[in-house]
Amino acid sequence: MRDAVRRIIEAIGEDPSREGLLDTPRRIAEMYEELFTGLHQDPREVLSTSFQESHREMVILKNIPFYSLCEHHFLPFHGQAHVGYVPKGRIVGASKIARVVDILARRPQLQERLTGQVADAITEGLSPDGVAVVIEAEHLCMTMRGVQKPGTTLITSAIRGAFRRRAVTRSEFLALVRGA
Repeated sequence: MRDAVRRIIEAIGEDPSREGLLDTPRRIAEMYEELFTGLHQDPREVLSTSFQESHREMVILKNIPFYSLCEHHFLPFHGQAHVGYVPKGRIVGASKIARVVDILARRPQLQERLTGQVADAITEGLSPDGVAVVIEAEHLCMTMRGVQKPGTTLITSAIRGAFRRRAVTRSEFLALVRGA
């Protein structure tokens, strides 16, 4: 990876032996290793520690911050995920839901795919009655280049089980996420 970064530096017309760029290939290699740690993790594993609980009402973790890299330009997109599920006998600690979002965000991603992957991981890991995910994010590939529209937010959703079957459940989730 270091050699590839050196070649990129040369290709943009810079000198990779210049003092300020000398250590850049190493730093970028280390950065990518950190940013893509989710490629080597299974998000369902963090859900394996769950607890028997008779609670059958909605559980929502709101405003989960995340950072990811768009697979088309390798530029960041960042925002908040809102995740809800209706337990069917098993619950997990709130931090586990946030970790699922982080693991899946730390891959070359598309927001649309990330949203569905979070919903599917929770569905597979907990077998709840339903799962709902809404992700709101700003994409730097759209704000700092191309169309250059800072402040634009992309919103995606994924609805599974009870949230799909029952409009009232879906509406309750969306109202709670919006803060209504």
